[in-house]
Amino acid sequence: MIDFKNGSLFKLSPVDADKVEGRVGPLLVDGERIEAAFKAIRDSVVFTNKRVIAINVQGIMGKKVDFTSLPYSKVQAYSIETAGTFDFDSELDLFFSGIGKVRFELKGSYDIVGLSKLIAGYIL
Repeated sequence: MIDFKNGSLFKLSPVDADKVEGRVGPLLVDGERIEAAFKAIRDSVVFTNKRVIAINVQGIMGKKVDFTSLPYSKVQAYSIETAGTFDFDSELDLFFSGIGKVRFELKGSYDIVGLSKLIAGYIL
């Protein structure tokens, strides 16, 4: 789960958009499309062309789900950290007006620079 007050880490692995489309599809507005999707153990994060949607599965059975919408229009700044030789994870920090920093840690060799360009195209 994302802790918006502490900017905690969210360790994510990339997944195909169709793995999360059934869950977020009803939330998407006209013209909104999924650009990238990531999954933790039970939770997910979806980057669309308009916002970031954090999906927090709650409870033992996972029937209760919290969806948090983070519009790009509220992003004031962002930073990325690419993977290194011994640190294989990359990080994305988004700084939201009214919330503060939200950090996403992406496992493996995901193209963080490509994701950065995508986000830059929507917020700049």
